[in-house]
Amino acid sequence: MFCPFCRNPDSRVIDSRTSDDGLAIRRRRQCPQCNGRFSTTETASLLVIKRSGVIEAFSRDKVVSGVKKACQGRPVTEADLMKLAQRVEETVRQSGASQIDANDIGLAVLDPLRDLDEVAYLRFASVYQAFDSLQDFEAAIGQLRTENRSENRPDQEFRE
Repeated sequence: MFCPFCRNPDSRVIDSRTSDDGLAIRRRRQCPQCNGRFSTTETASLLVIKRSGVIEAFSRDKVVSGVKKACQGRPVTEADLMKLAQRVEETVRQSGASQIDANDIGLAVLDPLRDLDEVAYLRFASVYQAFDSLQDFEAAIGQLRTENRSENRPDQEFRE
């Protein structure tokens, strides 16, 4: 790390702390040559491999903007979307890989979005999973109904 004051290529760490979300480390450094102090932030890089083969850094903002379209007109706040993006990033980072396919990020969005808003989930899934027919929607709705029944009545048998 070059000193931002004198460009000396060496510095020593005075203090290290994790950030609020635990995904970054803030280090306070001092230059041995000019005694200037400065801070650095270190994060583990997470790269996304897009369908075109292009590789770019993971961005929570891109997750939010992709999901925001599915949530238009729904009672979902910006804070809800930020929490969803954080959950997606945590899920993706748990894989331990430094590079992940964009497709895997889309899959990681589905569960938290279903928990957040079922209509938005159906909208996102219909595009992401390329629903071709009404049967695809019916199957997804049927799966949601089944999951809701098991969550709402775990000790009772559900009858139609």
